[in-house]
Amino acid sequence: MSITADRKTEVIKTHARTANDTGGAEVQIAILSERIANLTEHFKEHKKDNHSRRGLLKMVSQRRRLLDYLKNRHADRYAAIIETLGLRR
Repeated sequence: MSITADRKTEVIKTHARTANDTGGAEVQIAILSERIANLTEHFKEHKKDNHSRRGLLKMVSQRRRLLDYLKNRHADRYAAIIETLGLRR
């Protein structure tokens, strides 16, 4: 259900802007997207898991706020991350 350490480092390397970038907006959005995808798969089997569903909604809201931040301040970076992750918007 959660993201493994190996997968997390792979996502960080893929979306980092510099070599030491582990907390930039793009990296945070990519990690949240990975976690959201994992939880979505979890809910296909466990439909009544409402405690985890609350966590999913919080993650979606956090990702939305980060995307809004990028859209307002760096439109080119916003467009790139949307294209890379295949998010709708």
